[in-house]
Amino acid sequence: MASTLAPPPADAAGISGQRPRSAVSVGTGAAGMIGLLAWVAVARHYGMDGPFSALVNLLACGLPMLAWSVLVDKVHRNSSTGLDWSRARPVQETARVSAVKLVGLWATWAGIATLYVTGRFYWDGGFGFAMWCFGYAAPVLFVLSIPYVLWLDRHLVEPRDGCWAFGAWLLHLGEPIEHEAIYNHLRSWAVKAFFLAFMLGIVPGGFREFVNTDAAVALRDPVALAQWLITFMFLVDVAFATCGYILALRPIDTHIRSANPYAAGWVAALICYPPFVLMGDGGPLDYHPGGAEWTHWFAGHPVILAAIGAVLVGLTFVYAWATVAFGLRFSNLTNRGIITNGPYAWSRHPAYLSKNLFWWLVSWPMLVTTGNWLDAFRNTAILGLVSGVYYWRARTEERHLLADPEYRAYYDWAGRNAVVPRFFRWLAG
Repeated sequence: MASTLAPPPADAAGISGQRPRSAVSVGTGAAGMIGLLAWVAVARHYGMDGPFSALVNLLACGLPMLAWSVLVDKVHRNSSTGLDWSRARPVQETARVSAVKLVGLWATWAGIATLYVTGRFYWDGGFGFAMWCFGYAAPVLFVLSIPYVLWLDRHLVEPRDGCWAFGAWLLHLGEPIEHEAIYNHLRSWAVKAFFLAFMLGIVPGGFREFVNTDAAVALRDPVALAQWLITFMFLVDVAFATCGYILALRPIDTHIRSANPYAAGWVAALICYPPFVLMGDGGPLDYHPGGAEWTHWFAGHPVILAAIGAVLVGLTFVYAWATVAFGLRFSNLTNRGIITNGPYAWSRHPAYLSKNLFWWLVSWPMLVTTGNWLDAFRNTAILGLVSGVYYWRARTEERHLLADPEYRAYYDWAGRNAVVPRFFRWLAG
């Protein structure tokens, strides 16, 4: 059955000039925000700032989005799920395929677990919390994977997917195997394993900071208020992103359709995250030595502080909104459906743009406390390189996504109509 959310054909979008329809409705993100706000209000009222409360916040955000997606948008009926709900094969017919697929799935999980156990950094700081969560979730997921795969394969139009191909390769079944399907399967799980561990690790910290902040104190100081609101925006971003990585499921059409096959795309993304991050303290792209932030340079100028704080809140709002627009489909390095609404109606990369503008406005790298012009030059040049990394990320993501006709339609539309591309064309003259 055709999806009510399916975008129009590329040629139709091009002829009409209308923005291609988004894979995620506005209602999905709104439902998640309502649930998140409700739980945050409860947590603040009762002072529940612990990691369990932060995990409940993920449920409060994710479950309303799941309900909206299924009950209102009916995403399970999308043809892109690859499922035919009108036909259920007998279990006997698909059991062998399911068994092979389970071998591939469990082998994938075993490989991920080995990497987690081997990597010492996964047991320090926030990553330790993520490992604690995975430790409790692993046996439950192992047991549930059996009925899930058996049930899903009965409805899949083509159950022999990349997971099956990996299992067949491991078992040496001698059947024709599409190796690119195996590569995409492994890349997809690599994305999920790497980024979910990072996201889960930072969930409790931001939640605790926002819940514990005294609102009365924040409201009396524009700088404190801006920082509190910025903390909330990051809380929203992390909650939605984490839900997206957790709920990558085919029955609700949030599965990973393809993971970026280009090495440049992976390099550009991974150097922005630990343990590979280059922008951290002392890293080659650290632009902070000798520098100070906006609150230092404009101390004693309350109007300027308030104005800059307001802009920073606005930029963080755009950054968080860009994640909310994905609903349950947020993920780095993947295609899980093309998003065209929210801030993506203004720019193809609103999160990267707002994030980099935020860094420039916070750090003022051309000003340094050392009084050394060389430090100022270095910091400015290095932050410029950081922005260049995000431009590189954007280009590598586009290279991957342009293989999808739906993204090509959106790419062409945005190039003609979105505010940011039009602004840069105007600047170019």
